[in-house]
Amino acid sequence: MTQAARFRELMRRDGMVVAPGAYDCITARLIERAGFETVYMTGAGTAATLGYPDFGIVTMSEMVANAGRIAAAVGLPVIADADTGYGNELNLVRTVREYETAGVAGIHIEDQGFPKKCGHLDDKEIVPREDWLAKIRAAAQSRRSPDFMIIARTDSRAVAGFDEAIARANAAIAAGADMAFVEAPQTVEEVAAVPRLVNGPCLLNVVRGGKTPDLDLREAESMGYKLAIVPGLLIKNVVGICEKMLDELRTTHRHPAPVREMSVRETFQLWGADEWDALRTRFRDAADSRREAAE
Repeated sequence: MTQAARFRELMRRDGMVVAPGAYDCITARLIERAGFETVYMTGAGTAATLGYPDFGIVTMSEMVANAGRIAAAVGLPVIADADTGYGNELNLVRTVREYETAGVAGIHIEDQGFPKKCGHLDDKEIVPREDWLAKIRAAAQSRRSPDFMIIARTDSRAVAGFDEAIARANAAIAAGADMAFVEAPQTVEEVAAVPRLVNGPCLLNVVRGGKTPDLDLREAESMGYKLAIVPGLLIKNVVGICEKMLDELRTTHRHPAPVREMSVRETFQLWGADEWDALRTRFRDAADSRREAAE
């Protein structure tokens, strides 16, 4: 079973799947070890690893490369940010093929103008509805596997109002999208209304300090959401921990105690050391066995 098929199976189950955001293989492995069932590759986090803000500066190839590394590092379905699809319908066809080849389970495509910006920043611009729907159709019809998930993200709430956001979400579902992602509803009432008004599964983006009110994810599940992504959870905390450790090193001139003590060996085990160590002698052992049998 492919990871795309596994994700489809998760979506068929009752309840909501929570996908914390990974920006590299380390954070993806930690999400897997923590027991979550899906990894979300954050576009903002990916941009940050390259030294850029989430302003649409990172290219499709750079995004796909990171998605492919993350997908190869874990045994979980990976849902990835694909920004605006990086162009028109022709670009969307290639974007879908590249992400699908990289092994991810699905992508979301937004209706912002290019270059885009984080959905929880001000002064966003959106493209005409039909331009975006053409790209959704291109994405849905160009995937090689019907299991590959196309998630339609609309940023129109901040630009054209809540009613337009719902209209766009429903139009995208009708155009072939598998899930709707209404970015940044601004009140608890709007958050609750999205899955009630959209004719298909819905994604909730959980951004602490963003435009959407903070709520218990169990409440979001009861509202009817099928997927919640938490893109900034790890990267924001990593920044805070790094700043704390660096400040302590600078002021005390000693290696600070880590948040969790780990030996060097244990650290490498997090990234598959045991599996790789088993390969050191595996093939030589097989050759020795054949040699002994021949003698």
